[in-house]
Amino acid sequence: MKTSKNRWLIALSAIAIHLSIGAAYAYSVYTYPISDAMGWSTTEVTYAFTIMMALGGLSAAFFGSFVERNGPRRSAMLAAVLFGLGQAGAGFSTQIDSLPLFLLTYGLLSGLGLGIGYISPVSTLVKWFPDRRGLATGMAVMGFGAGALITAPVAASLIESVGVTTTFYILGSSYFVLMMLGASYIAPPPQGWMPDGMQKAIDSGKKVMKKDLSQLTAKQAVKTRRFWMLWSMMLINTTAGIMMISVASPMAQELVGLSAAAAATLVGIMGIFNGGGRLGWAAISDYIGRPTVFMMFFILQIIAFSLLPSITNVLLFQALILVVVSCYGGGFSNLPAFIGDIFGTKQLGAIHGLLLTTWSLGGILGPAIVSQIHERADSYVPVFYVFIVLTSIGLVISLLIRMDIKRIERNEEKATDTRGLELGSEN
Repeated sequence: MKTSKNRWLIALSAIAIHLSIGAAYAYSVYTYPISDAMGWSTTEVTYAFTIMMALGGLSAAFFGSFVERNGPRRSAMLAAVLFGLGQAGAGFSTQIDSLPLFLLTYGLLSGLGLGIGYISPVSTLVKWFPDRRGLATGMAVMGFGAGALITAPVAASLIESVGVTTTFYILGSSYFVLMMLGASYIAPPPQGWMPDGMQKAIDSGKKVMKKDLSQLTAKQAVKTRRFWMLWSMMLINTTAGIMMISVASPMAQELVGLSAAAAATLVGIMGIFNGGGRLGWAAISDYIGRPTVFMMFFILQIIAFSLLPSITNVLLFQALILVVVSCYGGGFSNLPAFIGDIFGTKQLGAIHGLLLTTWSLGGILGPAIVSQIHERADSYVPVFYVFIVLTSIGLVISLLIRMDIKRIERNEEKATDTRGLELGSEN
């Protein structure tokens, strides 16, 4: 079936949207300049980021059905308005010296735009890339991870030259334009569309197209065991990753004597592994399958958390941290494709939104667990033992969801064989 749209341009449009909203992770660049200019405490300034991150996951859940009803273009345009207005509004808030308005604009409006913008292009990308679901969603979600890498130096330079207020105006307008450009091209493919040559390859037997396990609505999906198994795996993987991201610098300084400058470099490299892990793990999953990739996440993290307490080599310690961070990024990029595999694309956006509640919850649990343990034990070592247990539970769940999928596939094969026999006897 022909279409006037180019799927690689669709992917580029999705990346443009995710690059813009991914700028949220560069927020630390603003903290001290805002505090110095406004006289607000760093804690007060940080509230805006906390609100935005919490709303990012929650709005993805609540607006998933909105995205399904209104389509990716309108949803992404709404996200552009909310996120752009939130960022530019933050500039106006600093101009009139209003902390409540800053929390409302940067926190509330940007958070709503972040959640809607995150899920808007993903379900569409899965439909455009039936042959490379993992790669497609990995590209978009990598854009989200890379957004901070691009924004941080740009924002820092602008703050130094034109001040915080004007920086928010410039970047807010830029995000709006970039997101609107991406939204204007995004559209779902025609029903039954396949890339050129794919149907011929399937007909000739050169390519085997694996059928989705089912086609479920969001309401039907949440009633299944595999939804809650996937939710649990995502929560554990996300909690482990955010825990590591939140304390990597002080942890490395305390346990292996890394200098402050070297720890700062580690944080920058973690951003690369977060983004690179999203693309790399997603591309690999197209060949070995999403269940296997999640099993590998938990096996690698169990190994990492088991070795970290006794490691004294600085490079090896950092390498193990980067492994955990890459698994964290890979979880987000594999999630949409995994949803498509086991629940179909009928309401992928809505199901994706519900599963992203793990993003908000993990963002609370990860830092809370590590801070409480470190405060009571005065050491990061017990943290590793807690996460060995958690990731071991994740590994067990990944094996159970694999078995559940195999069971459903066997039942479907039996049902197909039975229908074939019945048709044969009637003839």
